[in-house]
Order: sequence, then structure tokens, then C-alpha cells
Amino acid sequence: MTTAKFRTLEREHRFKNPPKDRSAFQMLYDAVRPHVGSFNALTEGPDGGLLNLAVKDIGTKTIFDTNDATGSGNKLRIRVDSVQIAKPQVPSTDKLSVVRNTYPAECRERMTTYRARLLLKVCWSINDGEEISEVREAGQIPIMLQSNRCHLENLSPDQLVKLREESDELGGYFIVNGIEKLIRMLIVQRRNHPMAIIRPSFANRGTSYSHFGVQIRSVRPDQTSQTNVLHYLNDGNVTFRFSWRKNEYLIPVVMILKALIETNDREIFDGVVGADTGNSFLTDRLELLLRTYKNYNLYSQKETLAYLGDKFRVVFGATPDMSDISVGEEVIKRIVLVHLENNEDKFRMLLFMIRKLYSLVAGDCSPDNPDATQHQEILLGGFLYGMILKEKIEEYLQNIRLQVQSDINRGIAVNFSDRKYMSRVFLRINENIGQKLQYFLSTGNLVSQSGLDLQQVSGYTVVAEKINFHRFISHFRMVHRGSFFAQLKTTAVRKLLPESWGFLCPVHTPDGSPCGLLNHLAHKCRITTKASDVTKVPKLLHKLGVSPTASAINISGPNVCCVQLDGRIIGWCSHKQGKIVADTLRFWKVEGHHDIPLDLEIGYVPPSSGGQYPGLYLFAGASRMVRPVRYLPLDKEDIVGPFEQVFMNVAVIPSEIENNIHTHVEFAPTNILSILANLTPFSDFNQSPRNMYQCQMGKQTMGTPGVALCHRSDNKLYRLQSGQTPIVKANLYDDYGMDNFPNGTNAVVAVISYTGYDMDDAMIINKSADERGFGYGVVYKVEKVDLSLNRKRGDPITQHFGFGSDEWPESWKEKLDNDGLPHIGVHVEEGDPICAYYDDILGKTKVKTYHSSEPAFIEEVKLLGDDNGTSEFQTLSIKYRITRQPLIGDKFSSRHGQKGVCSRKWPQIDMPFSETGIQPDVIINPHAFPSRMTIGMFVESLAGKAGALHGIAQDATPWKFSESDTPADYFGEQLQRAGYNYHGNEPLYSGVTGEELRADIYIGVVYYQRLRHMVNDKFQVRSTGPVNSLTLQPVKGRKRHGGIRVGEMERDALIGHGTSFLLQDRLLNCSDYTQTAICRSCGSLLSTQMSVPRIGTQATTRCRRCAKKIDRVLQNTDEMDIWEDGQGTKFIGGGDTTTVAIPFVLKYLDSELSAMGIRMHYNVVP
Repeated sequence: MTTAKFRTLEREHRFKNPPKDRSAFQMLYDAVRPHVGSFNALTEGPDGGLLNLAVKDIGTKTIFDTNDATGSGNKLRIRVDSVQIAKPQVPSTDKLSVVRNTYPAECRERMTTYRARLLLKVCWSINDGEEISEVREAGQIPIMLQSNRCHLENLSPDQLVKLREESDELGGYFIVNGIEKLIRMLIVQRRNHPMAIIRPSFANRGTSYSHFGVQIRSVRPDQTSQTNVLHYLNDGNVTFRFSWRKNEYLIPVVMILKALIETNDREIFDGVVGADTGNSFLTDRLELLLRTYKNYNLYSQKETLAYLGDKFRVVFGATPDMSDISVGEEVIKRIVLVHLENNEDKFRMLLFMIRKLYSLVAGDCSPDNPDATQHQEILLGGFLYGMILKEKIEEYLQNIRLQVQSDINRGIAVNFSDRKYMSRVFLRINENIGQKLQYFLSTGNLVSQSGLDLQQVSGYTVVAEKINFHRFISHFRMVHRGSFFAQLKTTAVRKLLPESWGFLCPVHTPDGSPCGLLNHLAHKCRITTKASDVTKVPKLLHKLGVSPTASAINISGPNVCCVQLDGRIIGWCSHKQGKIVADTLRFWKVEGHHDIPLDLEIGYVPPSSGGQYPGLYLFAGASRMVRPVRYLPLDKEDIVGPFEQVFMNVAVIPSEIENNIHTHVEFAPTNILSILANLTPFSDFNQSPRNMYQCQMGKQTMGTPGVALCHRSDNKLYRLQSGQTPIVKANLYDDYGMDNFPNGTNAVVAVISYTGYDMDDAMIINKSADERGFGYGVVYKVEKVDLSLNRKRGDPITQHFGFGSDEWPESWKEKLDNDGLPHIGVHVEEGDPICAYYDDILGKTKVKTYHSSEPAFIEEVKLLGDDNGTSEFQTLSIKYRITRQPLIGDKFSSRHGQKGVCSRKWPQIDMPFSETGIQPDVIINPHAFPSRMTIGMFVESLAGKAGALHGIAQDATPWKFSESDTPADYFGEQLQRAGYNYHGNEPLYSGVTGEELRADIYIGVVYYQRLRHMVNDKFQVRSTGPVNSLTLQPVKGRKRHGGIRVGEMERDALIGHGTSFLLQDRLLNCSDYTQTAICRSCGSLLSTQMSVPRIGTQATTRCRRCAKKIDRVLQNTDEMDIWEDGQGTKFIGGGDTTTVAIPFVLKYLDSELSAMGIRMHYNVVP
């Protein structure tokens, strides 16, 4: 059994002297590497990074200075030559700052964005003459922390602390308006691999479409993607489908084949059928495919390209000077299998896809599961950011074209060779790309013309909340399936599949609606952020007996092994040879002598009857999930991916290894779990849902969000004052440096039903433990006071912080200093002044007041300047400290999903005590255990008790014990050596009578967490208050002093209990009780009204419906019976009215119905 250590002295030393070389916790940096690496790839790597590849792919836009369709006039060709991103600095208008760099801590405190200038080098030529270039600034784009564009990159913990950061600032997120935002990782289809799919929605494409298809997501070098689908039609035909600018297009697949290279029907037939000419299912359909295409009368490549170009000219916005053939070539280049540059390769790959489709239809191979990790990869935040940036740069060039167009239409002189005119064009278009990226990060909404080949338009970013460190680090390991899948009624996408072993954690997923869609990466899972160098691999493959494609024109089908590298067909060989090639490649790559990258994925799919389509598929691209395992033949580390893992034999523990079966063994069985799931002690002894609950509750704990809290201005921060290191902890706890951010307290816990106050998961806390600071925490809230909010741009400043020379209450000075700002540490309650300011226009001193009903202390006051640092001080932020002692109703939990609320603080004199005088801090009910089966908590209690007695830390890593070596014996012996009961039970004595309790009580030390759900934030009280103006019923919402709704079910419960007065009180008296007039004769609520009083008489309530209208004075009528309404119309009668008490909603219902022409009649008795 391995042992854990208390690293107290190391920790103290590290806090006092942060390391000057590198962090002690590399594993934390590895956890966020996918985010940082993907952002770095934008500006570094081959050809100047992804952004420069992207602008090459955008190419040149052509603009003419006339409107006619012939393409006459001057021609302007404009392109973006290169993209550069600067490092964050103060704006050039700031003349005062000596230090020009902007650091993240400043952006957090000033609530601004951490951003840097985006520079585009725009080149243009007129009539293909010499190129003119100019560097344009395209706004400021938000920068990811710790990336190669950030000032914190590669700094030591010591330097980071000097820059007001945490000693281990991980980065990987952006700061937008002072809020830390993170682009969440999304699961997408594996790149460049054709997947066979059976999807019922495919049949909706049109008549005779079937549900069979082969789909491939091709990814360009700049990481943008284009999905191509081959559809099988019920008559045997195949069409090629793609989306362009959110519209779908369908083309016969033979047309694409003919447009790719100069080919004939024989070549296509041989390329699909190969040696299987006896397969009539295949040959019949292929014959039909080729016959149907004859209707188009297109034979040569040129004819086909011209036909395609003619059809797609408008869609692709081609200029008049382009021929149909060149438009056709553009379509092929931009749409068809974009990951391949060579048309020969595209042609071969399409033939392979057609064959795979026919095999799927015939039932020779099974469909691939798009929900399996095997066919998925991760869309990384940095790559998505680059894709959006590429699209915005393309829009920028389009805007130039549109601006010239509008100038022509307006009749403005267009002269491309005049620099003044070009400057005017640049000025007229929106060059601020940075603003659009800031919008994307702050809202998570994608505004895009093309949709970026993704299925959702919102939900791309989340706030990297620092409730505690567990919550924070989980954000970076979170992968989401996409909001499209959240609406699906089927549960298939949420299923936990065995393919995910070691890549996605089976435990760490939320319960409820996101269950199974929001997963977390296993802690050893890495994601590649750059493509590996595989230039030497094709030669090695040919050396190993793979025949090149050129010599294998008519080899095809599942009976031979197709060898592909990143979606390019390298060649063919027999299946037997394929297995040898795969094994040899693996040996060579682990050995490391043949220039094969270690993370090359070697997916050998063996032949089977009706299984996955066979072949040897090699992958070395970016965005793949990979993980380390030990390769047995060489006893070295190998990197495996999810595609190959399915077909490999990996032993979980060394004792499982069988000769000639297993090729690999896991480094540790805990590699299946995520960071948080690994921190649950003895999780292998718990029922699985409890471990899932703990993963959620660990993230809601009131813990330590960080140590640099004085340099943060988060809206709300929780902080546990008395955090401790757990006695019982997994070894990974220290590897991840969790002691820097303690999350709970070690408590003596007795399992006993002591008072009856511990029913239903409630727990009793020892009052003295509470007074000693058990679970004591504070909440920090930040309020920003901005005097310039109501001021329009350009108006003079009229409000100034501080006191004026006029009269004002002397009591303000109790809370405020002479400068009008509050004293630090002063206690404020609702209505107290928090700052004073003088208003020039009114000539008066005014104050802003504290609004919350909860008293607080002023912790910090920060004065915030504007961006240039030149204008008068107008903004400040105030941080309040709200103390939160544990109260009755606050939520606590152990680390095993055993959550409960504090029901009483029991006086220490009445608590039970043991023979050694120990009294429990916490009492929980024994009924919490049998149904939940959290045996891990019993084990932790034993281990904690033994650890406390011997002064040692206990290792709680799962899967360390076995049936023969149980934790009960291991820790029992430690207890026995300390003179305690072997099983952890002790006789306790009643704190009230002093008598020994009848049974021995299980008592030990358990690490308890205080959760952020506190009764002070939840309780809701209301007698009277704001009501809805339409129905006059109370509004809802705690913030608005609303009521709590008594719905149908609650009403039924009250009826069932016979509490009729309570029911009337809730549904009428406290809700919308109204007294209103009603007419007894016609039974109408709506036709009653007040008469206009005469001199000497009172106004009366009359009914208009029952009254008669009179035009002239009638004979023998008493003057007193006549009444008139507000318009002066006179009536007689209608006096039979009375007042009733009703819910106002009834009157509202009556009005609604009368608007529909339905009259309600009420009987009034007596």
C-alpha cells in the first residue's frame, strides 16, 4: 500500500518563496494545454501559423469599376497577404504611461478586455500591374492568457506573483470586460475519415432518397472544415451533397468524378468494383449509375467543369472575367474533399467512399457509430477562434467590394489608382474585427455567413467561474456534445460507451438535462494541437509491402486492405500483410528510430462478417484525443488514440496480462477518471451515482478560489476561512497542488441517531466546533459605481466624487472619509451611504447607498481610470465582505455525495462523548447509508481516525485494495496499534445523563465540505408587496420581493388536508382580493359604474345594462331617480347592485371572454 504525505513544510516554503524557475505542478499546465496550444497554433507553426494559411486560402478578390456584366473596365485584385497579432499594450493615445504593456490583473480590476492589435497586410494590384501594400489595423482582439501573445508566457511563479497573479496562473481563458471567458471544447466528427451512416433523416432529402450515406468531414490546413456526404438513392444512384453558405446542394457523384480528372467509365467501374466482378449487386448498381449519367451528355473533364461552373457561378459570386471552367475548378477546390490538394487523390478517395456506401447498403459492413469516441475529435477553442477570424477577414474583403459597388451605383468617381480613393474605401468600411470577436466571446453567439460547418449558433463560451479551484479547473477539461443534441428526444447520444475508456471520464458528468452530453476528459487524456510530421511514413509503408495506388488501379473493396494516411489513400495490400504492417509500424514508432511520430494513430480494422469496414487507417492530424499506455514488447510509453484502441488488447493491471494477447498495459487504472473523480477518496467502494454527485458538489463547495483575491474584482467570490488539508486523500491530490486551494475541513463524525433533529439527511453540528470556526466562510461582492453612466458622449463632466460646500447630514461622515469614499473595514447596512459625490447642475452633494438587506464590511475600494488615463476620476469599485457563519439550513456534504443541511447547533455539554473525551463535531443519521451504499465514507472515517492518531496522511487512491487485502483490516490494525477498537466503534456516553449508550457508535474523522447553497441566499418572505399590473397577483422572484406560487398540486394538498381557511388565505386574501360592484338583475360584473354625484348627494353604483337611457325629461319621474355618467348621458334605473369580494383574475377573465363575444352571468344570493 502506498502512503500519502502531509507536505506542510514544502507548501509553506513555496508560499513564502515562489519558485524562480518553473512551477511545481506541471500536471495543471498539461490540463489546460489544449486551449493554450490551439491558440498558439494561430500564429506559430509551418507557413506562419493557421491565420496565414487562412488568408492564403481566402485568396484574391476581384473588383471592377464598372457595372456591366462583360467584365470591362479597370480590374482591382485585392488580398490579405499576412496577419499579425501584437501583444497587449496601452492605446497610442495614452501619453502618460511609462510601462506600455497591459497585464491581465489590470484588466480584471478595471473590468476591461485583455486585448491586442490585429494587423492585416492588405495588397492590391490594378489591371494585374505591380502590387501596392498597406498595413491596416483591424481593431483589438481578445488574447488568451499564457498564450504566445500574452505577457505571462513562460514566466516563473515568482514573476507571476510580482505581476499580481496566482503563483500558478494556468491561462487558457480570455478576459472580456473583466469577466474570465472560456471557449468550450466541442465534440465533432473525426476529420478526413469516411463514415458509413444510416440516418432516417437522409430520406427526407427528396423522393427515392434512402437512409444510407457515407459522410466525411474534410479539414483544410487552416482547420476550417467542409462536410461531404454521398447519398444512396433507392434506384441505386449516388448523389454528392454539400452545404455552402447555409444552403444545401446535390450533384450526381459521377459528375464530380468526371470533373476531377480526365477519366472514362471503365476506370470508374474498375476503381469501385476491383476484382469483385462476380458481385452482381455491385455491378448492376454501378452500371445503372454510369448509364443514368449519360443523360447529361458530358464526357470530357473540360465539359463537366464548364457545366458545373455555369451552374455555380452565381452561388460562388464569380466575377465576369472568370471562365466557366475556372469557376468549376474553384468549386472542386473549395468543396470536394478539401483536405486533399491533388485531384488524383480526391478521385481515388471518392471511389473508396462509393464502394463503402455500396457495402453498407448490401449489409457487408456495419454503420459507424457517430456517438462513439472512435469517430470523434475535439474542436478546440483556439481553432474555432481562428475559423471565426478567417471568416471576418473574408467579410472584410467582401465589404471592400460592396463599398466600391455602392460608390459606382451612387455615381461617385471610382479610381483605383488614386491612393486617396482607396483610403476613403478603407475608412468607409467597418474595419473593427476585434469588436466582433469580443462580441463572440462575451455572448457565445456565432454570427457567420457559412455557419462554419457547425450545428449550433450559440453557447460556444462559458464564464470560467472561480467558485472554488475544483470548479475552475473542470472548465478546462469539459467537452460538450453541442447544444443541438440537448434537444434530441433520443438518449442514444448520452450513452456511456466502452470506447471512451481513458478518454472521457465515466463518472464526471452532471445529472439532469446535460447528463452524458457534457463530459470531462480523463486526467491523462491529451489533445493534439498540431499535425505531426508524417512525410517519411508513405516510403516506409511501400517498403513494408503496400503497393502504391498507381500500380493498383483496379484493386478495391473490403477484401483487400486499403491503407490511408490522414484521409489520403497511400496504397493497398492483403489483410494479412496489413496486420504485419500495423504491428511493425507500432514497434518502430515506440522504438523511435524511423522518424515516425509517437502520436501516430495506427487504426488497423480487421476483416469481419458484417463488422466495421476493414482497412489500415493512420491519423496524425490535430484535435485528436490521445493518451499514454505502456507498450509491452519494449516496456516504453506508447501514445494511443480512440480509433485504434477499439482493436487493441490493453490490460488494466499487470496481473491481467496474457501472453500473445495483450500488447499494452495501463500505467494506472485511475487513468479512466477525470481530475475531480480522482479526488474522491475510495470511490471504488461507493455506488456510482454517489461519485457523480460528489463531482458536482466538489464544484459547488465554498472553498479557496485563489490566493490573489485582492487583485480580483469578481461579482461574487466565496472563501472558506478555515480550509484544511484532508487527512485522507488520493496521491493525485498533491500532484495537482490542491493544497494551495483547500476545500473543506476535517471533522470528527459520529454515526448515531441522537436527537431526532437528524432526520432526512439533516446533520447536527457541535456548537463549540462552530464557534471555533468550523465551516466559517465569507462572501465577497463587488459593486461598480460609475458617475459617467448617464452622461452622453462629449458632454462635460458634472459629477465629482467628494463632498461639496453645501449643507449635508453630518451622519454621512460616520461611514465616509473626507474624500467622499468609505473607510476600509466600516460596517454598512441597507440604506447606508457608500460614496458621496457633488453634482454641479443641482449644486448639491448626493450619496449612493448600500442596497443589499445583508450587512457587510467594506473590504476594498479601487479607483478606476479610463483607457487613456487622461480624464477625471469617474468610476470606482467597492468590494464588500459579507461574513457567513454556518446557520441552520446551510448545506454541507462529505466527499461521497452525502449531502445534508445543518438542523441544529447542539451545545457541547449535551453532545455524547467517548472514553477519551472526544466529542463529535458532526452527527449524522445511520439511515443515510444503507440505501446509498457509500461504503467509501465508512472507509474514510476509519482511515481518517487512524491517520489522526498516528499523525500520518492516508492514501485514498481507488483500486488499491482487493478481496484478500481489505481496507477494514489495513486501517483496523492501525487503530488497534493506537489502542482503539479494530472496527472503529466506540462506547459513547450520553451528554445529557452521562450514561453509556446501549450500542457502540461508529466514530471517525471525515473531510466535510461546506456548499455554497446557504439559507441566507434562499429564504423568501412576503406579506404584501409588488403585484402584476394585469392580474393584480403577486409577482414572482426573490429579488423583487415576490411571492411563492401555490400551484395546482399544492392546492390539491391543501384540499386533501381540509385546511379551507388556509386555502382561502393563500388563493384569495393574500393574492388578488378585490371588492367590486355587481348587478343583481343581469348578473354582470363589467357593466357596473359609478354615477356622477350631484350637489348634496353621494355617488352611487349603477348598472348601465339595466338602466334606460333618457333623452328628454319624462313625465311623472322623480328627479332623484335620474343619474348621469361621466359623459353627461342621463339614465334611469339600474340601481339593483351590490358589492362582492372576488379574486381580481375573475374580472380579468370576464373581460377577455367579452372581447371574444362571450357574456358571463353571475347569480347573486341572497
